[in-house]
Amino acid sequence: KKISKKFLNKKSSYVEKLLPFLLTKSQKLVLKEINTDLSSEKRMFRIVQGDVGSGKTVVAAMVIANIIDSGHQAAFMAPTELLAEQHYQTMIAWFKEMRTKVFLLTSKLTAANRKKILLDIKSSPASIIIGTHALFQNEVMYNNLGLIVVDEQHRFGVEQRLALMGKGATQGFRPHQLIMTATPIPRTLAMAAYADLDISTIKGLPPNRKSIKTAVI
Repeated sequence: KKISKKFLNKKSSYVEKLLPFLLTKSQKLVLKEINTDLSSEKRMFRIVQGDVGSGKTVVAAMVIANIIDSGHQAAFMAPTELLAEQHYQTMIAWFKEMRTKVFLLTSKLTAANRKKILLDIKSSPASIIIGTHALFQNEVMYNNLGLIVVDEQHRFGVEQRLALMGKGATQGFRPHQLIMTATPIPRTLAMAAYADLDISTIKGLPPNRKSIKTAVI
């Protein structure tokens, strides 16, 4: 569904003001590419690739802000519960002053909590739902789902992403899809070559960012 240009950059600029750092030129360029998609007649299907620490999550958050401002929900799917909880805490911090509802849906929830969250998701347009594979289960009913963000797309199968996308198709349109990865693998390259997948790249790291250290213990 086309997002009116009057919404673009309205709330995302508000999120930017809350950040304790400045966006890089590369992040701003990627946001411009994404906003062009959102304001066009076509459904966005774009992958954002960048090294660990390059700032993919904050770009996704600013896109989510635009979606929320246009009255749609955003679903953020992470490969593990630990990462989903990390994104949940991050989004709460960034969106608390905007009074945006943020829900966390994972398999660890008790039956009572899960039932309550499912009701909240069904009745809360313009909200953010973060979770793992639980996001595309049959009992999850969205309210005007407009954007799907998939973190580390290679950890999910094609059918899993399609199942989540189908959640918004019941409302007359398919949600926009934003995929993020730090590990572009051959399957991703094949998707770019043979499917309708656009590519954005965040180059370099934000200034004064500590280097990423990887260790095997």
